[in-house]
Amino acid sequence: KMKLALQGSSGSGKSMSALLLAHGMTEDWTKIAVIDTENGSASLYAHLGPYQVIHLTPPFSPERYIEAIKICEEAQAEVIIIDSISQCWEFLIDIHANMPGSSFTNWAKITPRQSAFMNKVLQSPCHIIATMRTKQDYVLSEKNGKQVPEKVGLKAIQRDGVDYEFTIVLDLDLSHYAVASKDRTNLFMGKPSFVITEETGKQILEWCNQG
Repeated sequence: KMKLALQGSSGSGKSMSALLLAHGMTEDWTKIAVIDTENGSASLYAHLGPYQVIHLTPPFSPERYIEAIKICEEAQAEVIIIDSISQCWEFLIDIHANMPGSSFTNWAKITPRQSAFMNKVLQSPCHIIATMRTKQDYVLSEKNGKQVPEKVGLKAIQRDGVDYEFTIVLDLDLSHYAVASKDRTNLFMGKPSFVITEETGKQILEWCNQG
């Protein structure tokens, strides 16, 4: 089953793109379930078709995400859209910041919760499309003997290396164009940027079915 991530800043079209991908993969709106953490944004596209929606409200704990995925599976969804998984990481960062004691030791308590969530995503019998918000990323570089921050593009708001967990990661810009930053299918890697359509979903489904 496809495990795909869409990452981009606010307004890049992640939700709409995820729905078009999902419909291309199933061609039945009733077989699509959206776990919406973005204040009802999934309902903005209700005119597309009768897909199912779970409105996830705070706290955005990994355990609540896992429960929501289980509900979608039980509802016999073929494609689950998690829009987005950034709040899960922000929740864990917040928990970690407020824990007493050693920061390093406390990560040992946080990491298993994040791992359980990602394992649920990866082991789900459904196709999963996860969206991730991005933020400006910086590195420190030396100029005139001083360490100064330098912009190095956008970084997903999620655990470092989470992109390794997905089969495809597509980056969306504010013009709604997508480019692959990771692609084990070789459908999109090294190709020019493109606008995601239902046809993109059909291509992905075809690749899945070859296996």
